[in-house]
Amino acid sequence: MDERLKSQAIERSILRAIRATKSASTFSAKDFLHVGNPPAIRKALERLTKNGDLRRIRRGFYDRPRAHPLLGQTAPDPMDLVRGVMKDTGAQWQVSGAYAANQLRLSEQVPAKIVILTDGAPRKIPLGKLVLDFRRTAPRNLLGAGTRAGLVIQAIRHLRASGMTPAIIGRLQRQLDPDTKAELVDLVPKTAAWMQPIIQRIVSSA
Repeated sequence: MDERLKSQAIERSILRAIRATKSASTFSAKDFLHVGNPPAIRKALERLTKNGDLRRIRRGFYDRPRAHPLLGQTAPDPMDLVRGVMKDTGAQWQVSGAYAANQLRLSEQVPAKIVILTDGAPRKIPLGKLVLDFRRTAPRNLLGAGTRAGLVIQAIRHLRASGMTPAIIGRLQRQLDPDTKAELVDLVPKTAAWMQPIIQRIVSSA
């Protein structure tokens, strides 16, 4: 097989692998090491990007551009990029602040900066108009890291006691699944004293 045909075969293999993946839409060259050597994969990703099959989000990361009937091409999913960046680091991480509350539909505020607490390396990654701000923190601030229970704890920390109104507590009571509530029950003793009665109300029956 000549080099041109080999390159085309790698491109087709990359696109097939992307289409077969349901859990993520952000990819790096490392995700395709099973279809060719690193230099060949990088060149294939460059060609696929040039042809419009892929979109380069930032150095080393790509996604498939998707069209919206009213908005045009949709923006990259920031959480997919966060997962892609953290996937091979072995570090714990958890979205914090206003974005945690937004992810749980407790707030309509969409911050210009998404704060990610981690025990890994701090960094800032621009993503269009957004900034992904990875902040190194102590283990006590990573309770339930990577889980929905951890997201709830971060949202409570952001909203504070005054912001955890009966309406918001009721919303969490209804939307959280039994497994998440069970995880919260296990984490209650490790949370700040002011948070404990709030979490206990959330895990009680609606």
